[in-house]
Amino acid sequence: MGVEKYPEAMEFILHWGEMGTHWGANRSVAQVHALLYLSNQPLDAERICEALGLARSNVSNALKDLQGYGVVRRTHVPGDRRDHFVAETDLWDMFMAISAERKRREIDPIISKLAELEQRLAESNDLPSHIRERIGRMHEFIGTLTNWYEQVRGLKKSTLIALMKLGSKVARFIPSSNKNNSE
Repeated sequence: MGVEKYPEAMEFILHWGEMGTHWGANRSVAQVHALLYLSNQPLDAERICEALGLARSNVSNALKDLQGYGVVRRTHVPGDRRDHFVAETDLWDMFMAISAERKRREIDPIISKLAELEQRLAESNDLPSHIRERIGRMHEFIGTLTNWYEQVRGLKKSTLIALMKLGSKVARFIPSSNKNNSE
């Protein structure tokens, strides 16, 4: 018996699956991730199917997705020819892997499209100025967020943790900061 024999573990797995649907992930994908995250040993696909009551095709697709995100990896168990899987258990590494993949899948295409539109808008006089201005602002805003993300991503994990723990106190180090969030 594995982690699924513990009610609290199953509650976590089911809740993680539910939350996954809110984050844009398939419920089965999130449940497989949660099971592997809680497991202290590598699991093969059949064992995952049994533990979660999922079809083999669902588990196979979930494992492919999770490997694509870099939060699950394939491993081998001596004496067993089957593939086994383990989840990343370092929360920071998991968060950074998911962030990088979501940026690649969701943000990078937006930036490309906005750059393309902005170039086309510069060559067109037919469009109302407010549309040109709003698309330009959106491109600049997402570009700024992306630059910030890349800079933060390059920081050491210990520095990131310290920054997160500082929270809003970090604003004290910015000379022009004030208590008003209107900018």
